[in-house]
Amino acid sequence: NVWCAAGKGTFSTEELVNRIRLTGLDQVVRHRKVILPQLGAAGVSAHQVKEESGWLVEYGPVRAEDLPAYLESHRATREMRKPRFSLVDRIVLIPVELVASFVLFAIAAVVLYFVAGWMAALAAVVALLAGSALFAVLLPWLPTEDFTTKGLILGLIIALPFAAYVYLGEGTLAARALTMLAYILILPPVVGFQAFGFTGSTPFTSKSGVRKELLT
Repeated sequence: NVWCAAGKGTFSTEELVNRIRLTGLDQVVRHRKVILPQLGAAGVSAHQVKEESGWLVEYGPVRAEDLPAYLESHRATREMRKPRFSLVDRIVLIPVELVASFVLFAIAAVVLYFVAGWMAALAAVVALLAGSALFAVLLPWLPTEDFTTKGLILGLIIALPFAAYVYLGEGTLAARALTMLAYILILPPVVGFQAFGFTGSTPFTSKSGVRKELLT
């Protein structure tokens, strides 16, 4: 998305100026104004674009669906300026997150099935669904601000039923304790890692916040 690209520098002043020149935009239109998504402002310096290319940067609305109304007056309403990340918006992103991790988790599930049994394989599947789907749904209600910690908490929650099943199962106390510990120690970091990847899909994280999570 635009916010993520602006944050990591691929939607930037340099790239914008370069594309204006490469496309010969000045030969296509008579004006010298380019409208950018509002969330791209994190990566673009309007005055530098003006100095280097002669083009004036105008920041449009957050959402593309508001562009027709914005173009009528070139004035954004308060609602146009407000980033939204509703449940529907988050659910739309779930397939993207699932596809990105599906192959890795599918391989892990198959290997775990033959090495440790169906419960371990199920845990891999549940971790994928929790980190990619359940996290997106529960995002606003999970405690703490950083996404990794939110994911760790969610991972611990989904690990508890597995630990309880093992506790009530058969085998020696030592064997059950080790298996329970494995679920409790492994699932939270896996879900936390999945959750961290979601930072680039949201409109309310910050570059400093993401950098802090990376370093800690």
